[in-house]
Amino acid sequence: MSEVAIQITDLKKTFDGKDYVLKGIDLSIPKGSLTAIIGFSGTGKSVMLKHILGLIKPTSGKVEILGTDIGQLEPDALTRFRCHFGVLFQSAALFDDMTVLENVCFPLLEHRRELPRSKVVEIAKEKLKLVGLDPKHDHKLPSEISGGMQKRTGLARALALDPEILLYDEPTTGLDPILTEMVDNLILETHSHRKGTTSVMVSHDLYAAFRIADYVAMLDAGRVLLWGTPDDFAKSDIELVRKFVDKGMKHQ
Repeated sequence: MSEVAIQITDLKKTFDGKDYVLKGIDLSIPKGSLTAIIGFSGTGKSVMLKHILGLIKPTSGKVEILGTDIGQLEPDALTRFRCHFGVLFQSAALFDDMTVLENVCFPLLEHRRELPRSKVVEIAKEKLKLVGLDPKHDHKLPSEISGGMQKRTGLARALALDPEILLYDEPTTGLDPILTEMVDNLILETHSHRKGTTSVMVSHDLYAAFRIADYVAMLDAGRVLLWGTPDDFAKSDIELVRKFVDKGMKHQ
């Protein structure tokens, strides 16, 4: 395997001291790969993603990002370390009172304070162009653009700091089939154009997972049931995996 970007070792998490949401996750995500995390609701996908971001700490086990154990970082150091991440949230999570351009400028103004305003705007416009959003929308509010444009704006904001790791949290939930395919293709194009970037997509969209991902990790009952290529999943004889594969391939 190539160099590892995200290393999760025996990760366990309980919120009440009794019931474990994560029961010993072991997962190595190769640098430069596009990896999909799939599984039924309640299997621990979102909780694992929050551990990767350092939003919650493990009950036991370890999460290493680019060789750093983020569970050991102090709050200020963790905030700085998160500049390695770009996140596209489920609902795009744009600031309602900021324009498209201002939304993309925001992380630059927060974390690249040495840059002059003109350079911040230049970078933001560049990212919006990268995700295919017409400049005529730059000064519109999120409520004045379509759902697809909001996703593009959210992705441009995620790319603003040129992160080494891109995280997608259920990026197509609630979208119609046409918009879903657009977002899937946008994720794939973005990954393809950014050599060395590691992309992790937590998704219920099995078709997308098997179509665009280099690797897939399936969670079940707080553990990794199977990790491998889409072809590994297609060849698996694990009953639960077979059900997922059959469901995912019905779209083809």
